Amino acid sequence: MITSAIQKLTKILAEEQKQGCQDRVVIGGLDKLLRRWVEETKQAAENEAEHRLVDEIKTTLHDYASKADAERRTAIEVALKRLREFSPVTKPGEPTPAPVPSQPKEPAFTLDSPVTSIRGVSTAYARRLARLGVRTVGDLVYLFPRRYDDFSALKTIAQLRYGEEATIIATIWEVQNRESRRGQVITKALVSDGTATMQVTWFNQPYLAQRLQPGRQIVLSGKVEAYLGRLTMSSPAWEPLERELIHTARLVPVYPLTEGIGARWLRRLIKSLIDLWAPHLRDPLPEELRRKYDLISLPTAMSQIHFPDNRQMLEAARRRLCFDEFLLIQLGVLRQRWEWQQWPGRPLTIDHDLIHAFVSSLPYVLTNAQQRALEEILADLAKAKPMSRLLQGDVGSGKTVVATAALLNAVANGAQAAIMAPTEILAEQHYQTISALLEAAADCAARQGRTFPRPVIRLLIGSLSQGEKETLHRNIAAGEVDIVIGTHALIQESVVFKDLALAVIDEQHRFGVNQRAALRSKGYSPHVLVMTATPIPRTLALTIYGDLDLSVIDEMPPGRQRIETRWLSALERERAYNFVRAQVEQGRQAFIICPLVEESEKIEARAATAEYERLQSEIFPDLKLGLLHGRMKGEEKEAIMNAFRRGEYHILVSTAVVEVGIDVPNATVMLVEGANRFGLAQLHQFRGRVGRGEYPSYCLLLADTPSLEGEQRLRIIEETDDGFKLAEEDLKMRGPGEFFGTRQAGLPDLKVARLSDVHVLETARTAAKEIFERDPTLSLPEYQALAQQVAEFWQTKGDLS
Repeated sequence: MITSAIQKLTKILAEEQKQGCQDRVVIGGLDKLLRRWVEETKQAAENEAEHRLVDEIKTTLHDYASKADAERRTAIEVALKRLREFSPVTKPGEPTPAPVPSQPKEPAFTLDSPVTSIRGVSTAYARRLARLGVRTVGDLVYLFPRRYDDFSALKTIAQLRYGEEATIIATIWEVQNRESRRGQVITKALVSDGTATMQVTWFNQPYLAQRLQPGRQIVLSGKVEAYLGRLTMSSPAWEPLERELIHTARLVPVYPLTEGIGARWLRRLIKSLIDLWAPHLRDPLPEELRRKYDLISLPTAMSQIHFPDNRQMLEAARRRLCFDEFLLIQLGVLRQRWEWQQWPGRPLTIDHDLIHAFVSSLPYVLTNAQQRALEEILADLAKAKPMSRLLQGDVGSGKTVVATAALLNAVANGAQAAIMAPTEILAEQHYQTISALLEAAADCAARQGRTFPRPVIRLLIGSLSQGEKETLHRNIAAGEVDIVIGTHALIQESVVFKDLALAVIDEQHRFGVNQRAALRSKGYSPHVLVMTATPIPRTLALTIYGDLDLSVIDEMPPGRQRIETRWLSALERERAYNFVRAQVEQGRQAFIICPLVEESEKIEARAATAEYERLQSEIFPDLKLGLLHGRMKGEEKEAIMNAFRRGEYHILVSTAVVEVGIDVPNATVMLVEGANRFGLAQLHQFRGRVGRGEYPSYCLLLADTPSLEGEQRLRIIEETDDGFKLAEEDLKMRGPGEFFGTRQAGLPDLKVARLSDVHVLETARTAAKEIFERDPTLSLPEYQALAQQVAEFWQTKGDLS
C-alpha cells in the first residue's frame, strides 16, 4: 500500500496551500519533490487504482513552478481533494479507518450487453438512445462528450460580473412558484452566501419548490444576467452541496442528445456507468510503454474524458485515447503490409534500354519528380517481394506516363498488366492515352531501325455488349491481351488472367477495400501500384497509407499554365455568364458545375437538370449545351463526353462526375455553382479539368451566402494552385471523410483523435513500429489485449490498401 506516501504528500501540499502556494515549502521546489515522489510511489503501488492516483497527481501538479498563482491554487486544491478521497488523513488520537478494497464490485453485465442491462434504462429509453448510436453498454461508455461547459470557477455572489459563466455555493433563503400571464410556472428562489444575495429563476419546473427547501445549501452554475439592475441567474444547473458534483462546479460534459433524452439524465447515467466500469477496463498498453510515452492509464483516461477534474487531466485523457486510436490504425496498416509481403513476389527484369527508348520518344522531358517516381517503381518491380506503392501527384503532373512505363516493363517480361479506374470515362481516357503513347514510341523506334514491342491493349467496361465481353474474357485468359484497362468489370468472377504481374488502381480511394483486394487476387501476388490525383497531406498519408511505400510527383511539367481563379458573389452571376459567352465566341468551350442532380427542399442548391434547362432556354438559347450527371447510364455519359470532346457542345452542364477523367484541351472555363459547398480538394480537381491545352484558362467560383468557413476556403483556392498546400488546409478544415468526399477511404471512425494531432500521430507511429519489429503477430503475453483491440478496430475493414 502507498498510504504513508499519500499522507506525506498530503501534509506537504496542505502546508503549501497554507503558505499561499509560493513554492517554498520544500527545498528545490515541488517539481523536484514530485518527480521523486512519483518514482518511489509508482514502485510501491500494488494495484490499478493506486497507479491511477499517482498518474492523476503527476498530471495535476506537472510543471508547478511555471504556473500562475491562480493555477497553482487550483492545482493544489484538486490534488489535495483527490488524495483525501483516496486515503483520508486522520487526526492524532483517532483510529485509522479500514483500508478501502482496491477492486470495486464487478459489474453484473459486459460491454456487449444491451443498454437495458443498466438500471434505469427502460426499453423506451433504449429506443431513444439507439438514435444516438447507443445500443450496448460499450456504446454508452464510448459516447464521449462533444464539448465541456467550464463551471469550475467558484466565486462569491459579491464577485460576480454580468455576462460571465460562474459557479457559486449558496444557502436558500426562500422559494416560491407563481404563474405567468401565459400560464408558465415560474420558480423564484432567493439565495445568499454571506457576501450578498441573488435571485435565481427556473421555468416550468414547479417541483423545484419542494426540492429547494429554505436552509439547504446548493451549488449553482450558469450565466450571470441582469434584471432591473440586479444580478440574477436564469435556469442555472444546480446540485445539493453534499453530493458528488457532476452538473456544476466543474468541467461539465455536454453529450449529444436526442428527443426524449435530457442532458442531466444522460450525464447521471454515464457517470454511474463510468464509476462502475472504468476500474475494470483492461489496459491494452503495457506499463513500460505507457511510462515511455508518458501516458496515463486507460481507466484514468476514460474517467477523465467523461468527467475531468481539470483542464490538465482532460488533455492527458484526450492524448491517451488519441494515442490509442492512432496506434491501432498504425498496427493495422503495418500488419497489412507484413501479411502482404509474406507472399513471395515475382521479380521482374528491368529492361532499361526499353524504358529509355519509351521515355526518349515522348514529346517532352520527364520532370525530376517523374524520373524519381519511375526509378522507385522500377526498383520495387525488381524485388522478390510484391510492390505495394502509392503514386500521388497533382492534376496534370504526369502520373499516367510513369505508370505506362511500368506497364511496358511488365509486358516486356512476358506477363500481363491491368489498370482499374473508377469510371468508364476515366478508363476510356487511359485507354486512349496509353495506346497513343506506346504507339508513338513504337513508331519512333521503327524510324530509328530499332525494335519496340506493340502490346495488345484492350478496354473492358460495363457498357460492352455481352458478346464483346465474352470474347475479351477468352482473350485475357489465353494471354492474348497484354494490358487490360477497365472499371469494376475487371474484378468480375468471369475475368481470369493468364499471368497478371502488375495491377494499377487509379483514383484508388474511390474503390472499396474488397474491390481492391479482388483485383490483387487475379494474379499470384502481383505488384500493385495505386494512384491518386488528390494530393494527400503527409499526416493523412501516414495514417491511412502506412502499409504503402510513397512516391510523390510534386513538380508540374514545364509550360503548364496557371489557371486564373476568381470567387464571385451571386450578384456577379451575369458577369460570369458574359465571360463564358466571350470565350465561346473565341472558339473555346466551358464547364458549368452544379452540386445536385435534382432540386431538394432541404438543400438550396442549383440542380444540374433544372439549371441545364434554364441556361439553355434563358441564358444561352443560341448555343449548344450538354448535360452530364451520375445517374445516367455509362453509354449515355460516354456519348455526351465524346460529343463535348469533338466540340459538338459549347457548354457542358454537369455534376461532380467531371471531377476526374475529363480531358478536353479546348475547354478554358470552369464555372462552379455553389462553390462554397465543395471542399478545397474537390474544387482543385474541378479546376484541373481546364488549362489542359494551349489557351489561357479560368476557374470562376460562384457562391451563394457562404459561411465563414466557406469564405475561408474560397479565399485560399483563389490564392494558390499548389494542390498539396490546398490538401493540408482542406484536411484541417473538413476532416478525412469530407476531404475525400467518400467513406471508402479505409479509415475507421475516430472518436477522439483528430488528424491535426500530428505530434501524437507520429509518436503513435514510432511506438507501433517498435512493437511490430519486436512482435509482428502481437502474440507475446503483454500484447494479448492489444492484439484483441486491433482485431476489433479493423474487423470491418479488411484490406487497407
